[in-house]
Amino acid sequence: MDYYGVMKSYAIQAGRELRVIVESDKVTDTESDNLAFQISQKIQNEMTYPGQVKVTVIREKRSIAIAK
Repeated sequence: MDYYGVMKSYAIQAGRELRVIVESDKVTDTESDNLAFQISQKIQNEMTYPGQVKVTVIREKRSIAIAK
């Protein structure tokens, strides 16, 4: 949650996977790639864990229109 544009984050599968949801209007596709790399590097450098931790950054834009 310390990173710019992050709305929510979830640790799933017993901490083996991290899903980060970002705001699509604040974070571009390139920035989301960079964010996933930055988070994975921070986990690698600051934590001890067995195996791997998968980091997924989700950037979604929804457009909704209603016809009456």
